[in-house]
Amino acid sequence: MALEHALLIALREQPASGLELAKRFERSIGFFWSATHQQIYRVLGRMDGDGWVGVTEVAQVGRPQKKVYAVTALGEEALADWLGRPTHTDGLRSELALKMRGASFGDRGAVLDVVRAHLADHAVRLDHYRQLMLRDYPEPAVLSGLDLDHYLVLRGGILTEETWIAWLSEYLEAHA
Repeated sequence: MALEHALLIALREQPASGLELAKRFERSIGFFWSATHQQIYRVLGRMDGDGWVGVTEVAQVGRPQKKVYAVTALGEEALADWLGRPTHTDGLRSELALKMRGASFGDRGAVLDVVRAHLADHAVRLDHYRQLMLRDYPEPAVLSGLDLDHYLVLRGGILTEETWIAWLSEYLEAHA
């Protein structure tokens, strides 16, 4: 997937400025597709040049005009085409898994400390995702369309974090 597609999805949900998009990436999309502010602005410029997005300048009081991006018909076509293409299965590529596998060849205690730190990070993420679930989707059975899609991606994040926690906990227990 290219950043272009993540931006097209975000802009189909709601037109936004580059700064607003960067904030949305930090709050939600960035949990599964990350991008820096610079990458977002660079790709928005390219998408504008390709005709995938249009720009409207909005006046602001006491500040320079804000550029608000929205998806064009050409961008909608590009997104629909990409959405319909087969997706390759993502394999696990984890520096942590490599360290766990190679722990016998170095300082196992240091590796266990790294695993504990990751376990704590995943626990914080899981708690955050669960709070979002309770706040935003208290009744998942009534969801449909875009809300259902958002809920199911969040649910996937919860299941992923639960899996990481179970795996890392098992590793630490085995070496206790």
